[in-house]
Formats: sequence, C-alpha cells, structure tokens
Amino acid sequence: MENTIELSGIDETRLLFGAGDRNLRLVRDACGVEIVARNGFLKVRGEPEAVERACWVFGEMLSQLRAGKIPAPGELERLLGRRDPSGATRDKNGATGDRNGAAAGEPAAPPRPGFAPVDVGVTVRPRTAGQERYVQAIKKYDVVFGIGPAGTGKTYLAVAMAVSALRTGRVRRIVLTRPAVEAGERLGFLPGDFLAKVNPFVRPLYDALADILSWAQIQKYIDKDVIEVVPLAYMRGRTLEGAFLILDEAQNTTSRQMKMFLTRLGVASKAVITGDVTQIDLDQGTESGLIAAERILTGLSTIAFCYMDRNDIVRHHLVQDIVDAYEKSERRQTDLHGATSP
Repeated sequence: MENTIELSGIDETRLLFGAGDRNLRLVRDACGVEIVARNGFLKVRGEPEAVERACWVFGEMLSQLRAGKIPAPGELERLLGRRDPSGATRDKNGATGDRNGAAAGEPAAPPRPGFAPVDVGVTVRPRTAGQERYVQAIKKYDVVFGIGPAGTGKTYLAVAMAVSALRTGRVRRIVLTRPAVEAGERLGFLPGDFLAKVNPFVRPLYDALADILSWAQIQKYIDKDVIEVVPLAYMRGRTLEGAFLILDEAQNTTSRQMKMFLTRLGVASKAVITGDVTQIDLDQGTESGLIAAERILTGLSTIAFCYMDRNDIVRHHLVQDIVDAYEKSERRQTDLHGATSP
C-alpha cells in the first residue's frame, strides 16, 4: 500500500522532517514503513496498517504546523505511542481502546488523514507566446536571460517561478537583487540605516512578491532568510547553493558586475536575469553588463536568452503606445544623427 502526502513549502518540510530527517527515521522505524520524500511530496509505503498509522502521525504533526503551532519536544514520540501497530489508541497507563474510539482521557484519532491539496497561492499563467517561451526556458535551464521592454512580465514571472520552486522544495531560498544605479551603488552616502537605504531601490521586487504572497508570508520568509532582497553590491564574495537568484534591471550592471553575479551560482541553484536594453542609465561610454553577457554567452547550450517585444506587454494598453512612441522617436534621432555625420 502507498499513500502520498503533499507538503506546503520548505518551512513546513523542514519542521516536519526534523533535524537531519530525525522525525522521518523515527516514524519509519516505529511503524515499519518505507518513506520517500521528493519534490514536495511524502510517499509512505508498506503494509496497510503500518501505512495508515504512519500517515495518521504525519497528519497530526501537519495539523499543528498548519495551525501555526510548532510541535513541542517529544510530541512525535507521544503520537507514536498513542497508536500501536494494530491501530488501537493508548492512554497514559497503556490501556487500549477500539480503532475508531478513544482511550480514556484521549481525543478520538481520525481513521485516515486528509490528503487534500494545500493552497500554494494565486494561479499565475503566461498571457502571451513570448511569456510562455520565457516560463518554459526557466523550467528547463539553470541560467535564463529575459530581455524586453517594460510591462512584458519579465520580473513578475521570474518571481512567480522562484516562489513555485521554493514551495515545491526545488530550492531552499530566493535571492532577489538589482543594481542601485541611482546611488552609484555607494549606499554609504545615503542617510538612514541599511533598510532605509536599500528599500527605495529594491521596492519593485517587494511589489512583485506582494502580488503572489501575503505581506505576512513575505516577512516570515525574510526573517528566516528564506527570501533575501538586496542591492547587487552586497552579493560580492558569496556562493549561493540551493537558491533561486533573480537579477532585475540587469541593463544597469557593468560587465564586471554581471560576471560577479553569474559566478555566485552554487550547487542546485538557478538564476534569471531580466532587463530592458532601451533603458540603460549607466554613464555614457560604459557598456551594459546585459549587452556584454548577450555578446559573450549567446551560443552556450546551457544558457537561454528569451526576447519579448511590444506584443508581450500586459500592462495598461497605453504602455504599449508609449513604448512605440519612444521607439519611433529614438529611430528618428538615430536617422538624424546618421544623416548629419560627416
């Protein structure tokens, strides 16, 4: 017999499994079952009675976790002692009752745990063919560049994919970063503490998160360092394993900064780099790290470049008109300069 339990994110998984998977080993040994944990699911195999007992124990633990309670030390051992392999419950003196009843002083145990899917957030779907190619590339490749104009969903879809990977256990943390180019990355010259300095530059990343998670969830993840939102300058010298990295506004990185970011990747990590090459704010004469990466890395079979255009814009309908107007103006300026050059 085999039963499957769906888990809800890395925090729940970590607390259920215990340090070094201690809780899984306890249940396995006490119930005589095989337990396989993979991709956000827990599979329990064995004799029907043993599987039922193990799943009931896991169900009790999950009920506490999903109610916002951390099981007390010894709670797992107590639950394992409440039902013996025959399915009978035990009271504190070792007396047993029938399978569907309760022993003296003990609440009745449900005969089977519930396996209803857990809500993991809003449904996010690509709206255009370009967005669909982008999402599929993120699923397939460990490094993806999303290049296109404002409003094409580059950052939003990358954040949605990162949250999905976190909740299904494919990664352990999310790191969101962008260059603080308006401050020249010299945050020390700005007034206030670290968060006061950082927030204006990373606020768009918080906004993307807030479309998918509640602020309470975001704060919880940040407090536990499961989600980190930092300026690019603070990435130097780190190696991030089991992480989903997103570099936003990559057109405002230098080539050196882009190389620094890409070399932060550790084992089992993914990176998505987003940018709009028409909105570069670097000093004149400084090559964009995004353009340099496109030139240097295009052709590598392990890296994907996804391009979106005006047809992928999903903001207010005026955004598409605005983008078109600016593109026409820039083309006229280019033609004019070309015509007047000696």
